[in-house]
Amino acid sequence: MAQAEHLEQTRQGGGESTVTVIVAAVANLGIALAKAVAGVISGSSAMLSEAAHSVADTVTELLLLTALKRSEKPADEEHPLGYGPERYIWAMLAAVATFVGGAVFSLYDGIHTLAVGEKPGDPLVSYIVLAVAFALEGFSLRTGLRQARGEAARFKAPFKRYLRYTPDTAVKAVVMEDSAALVGLVLAAGGLLGGQLTGSGVWDGLASLLIGLLLLYVAWVLGRSNAELLIGRPLPKPVRERIRAVLLESEHIVAVLELTTLVQGPDEALVAAKVDFRDVSTAAEIEWACERAEQRLRAAFPAIGRVYLDPTPGPTAGSAPGSAPGLAPGPVSSGDHGW
Repeated sequence: MAQAEHLEQTRQGGGESTVTVIVAAVANLGIALAKAVAGVISGSSAMLSEAAHSVADTVTELLLLTALKRSEKPADEEHPLGYGPERYIWAMLAAVATFVGGAVFSLYDGIHTLAVGEKPGDPLVSYIVLAVAFALEGFSLRTGLRQARGEAARFKAPFKRYLRYTPDTAVKAVVMEDSAALVGLVLAAGGLLGGQLTGSGVWDGLASLLIGLLLLYVAWVLGRSNAELLIGRPLPKPVRERIRAVLLESEHIVAVLELTTLVQGPDEALVAAKVDFRDVSTAAEIEWACERAEQRLRAAFPAIGRVYLDPTPGPTAGSAPGSAPGLAPGPVSSGDHGW
């Protein structure tokens, strides 16, 4: 997937991501209250698990909203590279909320129901709540899917691949959690129906266990995605090759010795490279070559916010003037600054 192209256009979709998350949060809050009331009335552990699921989703959306707002802060003296990665910290906390608030409670409630047993109550209210919740969750999922599919189409990427690699983890979380919510509603309905037909609470307990396992999977996928971005994910190899090609367009650049790229957020990337310039190029020519190379990179990939080019002699270069024979010139020292 052309992830750099995604980075270029996600800046325009930032507001859309916020709307998507707000829609999901409002829907989940109302659904959580309705499920809790229905669970108490019917005595269904699956309904209570679904209530915990919706509470966890609501907390997740609030954390994602915090992530979106915090990451928009501009760079300052204390954070010269900006606050973009902060969204992945809050998104990681959202994955933990899904695990603790939803999965753990659902697994515990399911095991407790299977061990102690329960007498199924009147499921009518639960069925009504599940039907309303299904409609609301479906609307929320439709909002997230519409944004995600639209972006995937713009980047000419398969939807599944886009969802796997997108650095916009807010939209990814909404799509995954709402999809899991719909599956959880079906499982809860199946547990209610099984208990109604057999008079046994085993079906309800099994449904609660399955909901817990489903939430474990969602939490693991979201946690892994955010961990990759927190550790530092580079731009894909095809994009890195395009960046190399753009740099080599300069008549003064002989080779790109080392290239490092870093995704800092859905709308920002960093590029750093050790570049071998022609030995006959003057200092002024090297300065202007760096300037023009940066301009070309930003024209090709507008989301590239920072470009650092380090003039470095190639492996066949001789010793620097005034250096000891056989010793390669070292990097400029910053010891005078007391670092």
